[in-house]
Amino acid sequence: MTAPATSVRTPRYYLGALLIGLLAGLMSGMFGVGGGTVIVPLLVGLLAFDQRLAAGTSLAAIVPTAAVGVVSYAATGSVAWIPAIILAAFAVGGAQIGTWLLARLSQNAIRWGFVAFLVVVIVMLFIVVPSRDAEVPLTWLTGIGFAVLGVFTGVMAGLLGVGGGVIVVPALMFLFGTSDLEAKGTSLLMMIPTAISGTVGNLRRRNVDLVAAAVIGVSACTTTALGAWIATLIDPLTANILFAAYLAFIAVQMAVKAWRSRRRA
Repeated sequence: MTAPATSVRTPRYYLGALLIGLLAGLMSGMFGVGGGTVIVPLLVGLLAFDQRLAAGTSLAAIVPTAAVGVVSYAATGSVAWIPAIILAAFAVGGAQIGTWLLARLSQNAIRWGFVAFLVVVIVMLFIVVPSRDAEVPLTWLTGIGFAVLGVFTGVMAGLLGVGGGVIVVPALMFLFGTSDLEAKGTSLLMMIPTAISGTVGNLRRRNVDLVAAAVIGVSACTTTALGAWIATLIDPLTANILFAAYLAFIAVQMAVKAWRSRRRA
């Protein structure tokens, strides 16, 4: 399967992929997300990719982007390695559950449910401001909590195709008391194996434009470290406000899709 934009690789194609990567990398570094919520709609809107190819291309581009983000946050000691591994391991299994549920649940109901979830998170971002010095002790109880969060994140990824960052970052801050920087670094680390696994499957189904993924991924790498550096400069409250604005953008996107789908039905 190919998208119209991939039949002829025009200067617009390369320039569009380059700009998408620069923006996605900045968002990824600042908020600890994969950038898929930026990449997918822009690939569809600017380069006329179909939704499936855009999602597969985005997932492939996330791998190098997240890797650079992890290195940037690890340099300041803001990555919880063991929790990230637990999250990733259980997210992979949760994604299988999510894809199984996808064929059995109303996609519109799922979208509205996720919008409601994002609204709750946005409100919490103005109520709970994390401490930069906060650390999460790794105990059996918190380990089980990470496993449950990983499964939930994977299920939502399978149902909606969203990256784990929009779920993991606020959950680590609110439920586990993690600092905002450590939440972002840990989120980026857990995305890497999940994105690799998904990309392998998408390659088999020819749902990846490798050229676009390479251009987006490489250009994103140039701004991811910048985004991570900006995250260390702003105070936690400002970081929460900016993250709330980003989540509001995602919620509006999801609500518009749900509304359009309802009208077509």
